Amino acid sequence: MPKNLVLLAGFLSLAMGGCAMAQGAAPATVATTAKGPAFVDAKGMSLYTFDKDSAGKSVCNGPCQGNWPAMMATASATASGGWSVITRDDGSKQWAYKDKPLYTFAKDTMPADSKGDGFLNGAWHLAKP
Repeated sequence: MPKNLVLLAGFLSLAMGGCAMAQGAAPATVATTAKGPAFVDAKGMSLYTFDKDSAGKSVCNGPCQGNWPAMMATASATASGGWSVITRDDGSKQWAYKDKPLYTFAKDTMPADSKGDGFLNGAWHLAKP
């Protein structure tokens, strides 16, 4: 296939993916981690839930947010299936799955790393389908 057609195919694939997301596709996919299947973000980084959060409410703010960045959602993001969008204390939007806010872990450096699973005496968990 000529190089220009390969580039065009790649561009169209990205464009179509953006359209699918806008139409309510899940904000995460499932990947295999060292601890089994788990949700990952668009960069392939593992997603986590925190036991101290309550349904639809994140308590991970301030220094916690530095270690556990929230999986942010755009202002126009909409709920679909088990996925929802919550409002954080600062007014920003965050993705949640089955009402559990989702985060990445700063010490995960490679896609599908799962170093945060079980952290803080078991309070952090890989988000699983």
